[in-house]
Amino acid sequence: MKNPAITQTTIHDIIAQRWSPRAYDATKPVSQTQVISLLEAARWAPSCFGDQPWRLVVCDKTTNPQAWQTAFECLVPGNQVWAQHAPVLILICASNLFTHNQKPNRWAPYDTGAAAENICLQATALGLSAHQMGGFDAAKAQAAFAVPEQFTLMAMMTVGYAAPADTLPDDLREREEAPRTRRPLGELFFDGVWDKAII
Repeated sequence: MKNPAITQTTIHDIIAQRWSPRAYDATKPVSQTQVISLLEAARWAPSCFGDQPWRLVVCDKTTNPQAWQTAFECLVPGNQVWAQHAPVLILICASNLFTHNQKPNRWAPYDTGAAAENICLQATALGLSAHQMGGFDAAKAQAAFAVPEQFTLMAMMTVGYAAPADTLPDDLREREEAPRTRRPLGELFFDGVWDKAII
């Protein structure tokens, strides 16, 4: 299923086609080559001082079902309903400290978000889908995966091949098939001063 962005002007097709579906084909695994491609995309994201504060725990149902189950059990029930069919779950973490001096890195969440978006775009380029989730128990995941305290757990992500929306429960299918919307440009982007719409 495709659900492209409707834009006022042309944007790159990879960006327009990227979206966050919930319907996954449980019968189609993601290959190791594809996983490494996603991680390379994340690795080359920009970061302050080139510090690369992101750390990702990849849980592939095919190669490590125990890790996948552990990650799955950290999701809130509403996300478990649909994420159960995604073959890959990724725990995304951001270091609170710079590597080179161990001082606080307030840009780490920003940089880690860039790495996560690179994964989403690369997934789209590979014919895969990715969906980032805030709905998970961070404390449970931190303990379950032995993530050091200097890391903030930012999100969990599903990756896999999209399935038809009719494989979802009715309420989720309606959300899946609904037109994508965004706020108008003028609400979000300002021309030289706060709250003066750019367009």
